[in-house]
Amino acid sequence: MNHLPLLASTLFYFLSCCSAVVSFRSGEFRAGRFNVITIALGVIAQSCFLIQQGKIDQACPIRTLPEIIIFLSWAIGVFYLVIGTTYRISLMGTFTAPLILGLQSMALLLPAEKITSMMPMNPWIEAHAAVSLVAFGAFGLGSISGIMFLFQERQLKSQHPDPIFHHLPPIRILEEATIRLLWMGLILLTVSFAAGWIGSRSISGTKFGVSLLLWGAYSLILILNQKNRLSGHRFAFFAIFIFFCALMILPLIRYLSDLAVR
Repeated sequence: MNHLPLLASTLFYFLSCCSAVVSFRSGEFRAGRFNVITIALGVIAQSCFLIQQGKIDQACPIRTLPEIIIFLSWAIGVFYLVIGTTYRISLMGTFTAPLILGLQSMALLLPAEKITSMMPMNPWIEAHAAVSLVAFGAFGLGSISGIMFLFQERQLKSQHPDPIFHHLPPIRILEEATIRLLWMGLILLTVSFAAGWIGSRSISGTKFGVSLLLWGAYSLILILNQKNRLSGHRFAFFAIFIFFCALMILPLIRYLSDLAVR
């Protein structure tokens, strides 16, 4: 594994986090071009790593747990660059960079894995795995948007809001961004299921059950929200809760994937 692009991207995300800390301590929240530029450079460096690793693996670079985590953090960064600029939520980078930095640091600290199975790769199965991770990138940024929603909601109820209150986007924009990100993630996850089915590869029943449970959880909160049976506060909370539950069971899904190919 070539660590140079990863170290470079980690440095860019670290600089973005430092900028956020300085802003919080000074009370001047002017997150804008610097956050966007540093995260964009981080995504570019991650892209270089993924391209190089893909050539080495001769497959989509998601064959080990560190590669999966890096791919996931890359997807979150890409969605931020698209959504953050579309909705003019540049301050979202202040909340996104620490998550990506944490994920990538974890990937760098994990012991290197040896790929023991070199079975021929089915392009549909590769698409299934890659699109699933891109979907979780959307879910990840949706959780960040949910955190911002809860923070802004708390500021609105406070009689003495913090200085950051005046720089956060309207709560309606945050709710809309969270809903759209979760719908995007759900659609992509559905597409990944279809690709896996077309690939006709037997997978662990437990792995499929876990993935289906996550799909059902996101579907449920989106449907309840659409029918106005879930408040914005609870919707944001569940968007955060489900994603971090998914992060915790990611090693389990990886382990079950290994069992499926043995």
